[in-house]
Amino acid sequence: MKNCVIFCAGDFRRLAEPLVETDFVIAADGGLKHLSFLGVQPDAVLGDFDSLGYVPEGARVYPVEKDDTDAMLAIRLGLEQGCDRFMIYGGLDGDRVDHTVANFQALRFLEQRNARGYLLGLTQAATVIENRRITFPQNQRGILSVFCMGDRARGVTLRGLKYNLEDGTLEGGLPLGVSNQFVGEKAEISVKNGCLLLIWQREWLDIR
Repeated sequence: MKNCVIFCAGDFRRLAEPLVETDFVIAADGGLKHLSFLGVQPDAVLGDFDSLGYVPEGARVYPVEKDDTDAMLAIRLGLEQGCDRFMIYGGLDGDRVDHTVANFQALRFLEQRNARGYLLGLTQAATVIENRRITFPQNQRGILSVFCMGDRARGVTLRGLKYNLEDGTLEGGLPLGVSNQFVGEKAEISVKNGCLLLIWQREWLDIR
């Protein structure tokens, strides 16, 4: 898989994995400050720059009044570059809850285009799965919450967790999957028909 690593303006604690030369690195508006701190030169800088407060030289500049968020602009650019795995830092713990929700929807946008997306914040990570499964290693710890994105998700199976489920249904209007827990076993979450948002406490990113 070809990685696109996007840095947004929100906070994050540390990188989940080292940046490598083949990564396509994008600074979305205020995310440029993170790359400056890391001493990393991005492959692209874009946004309306209302967060950063100035326009960097060579940046792709967009108007404030636009349909896409800066994160979505970065995602579209990454897809144009042939990327199919997206690590999005600073898109989970910002000052704007509406932008966080927008980023959850952006994860589904990626999923529907056969790409994998991960939001990485200070203490949590998030991803979306649709009609597929995902596994966590047995050394994963902490809380995992599973939410239905849409009206209904059918054929939902949760294994290796404190609260397991076999071929069940989650409703979009009932947060039944909140606050599950890893128990030191390999965990598997799958859905046959529908879309799930997963949010977990992160120390690293080791999922399949």
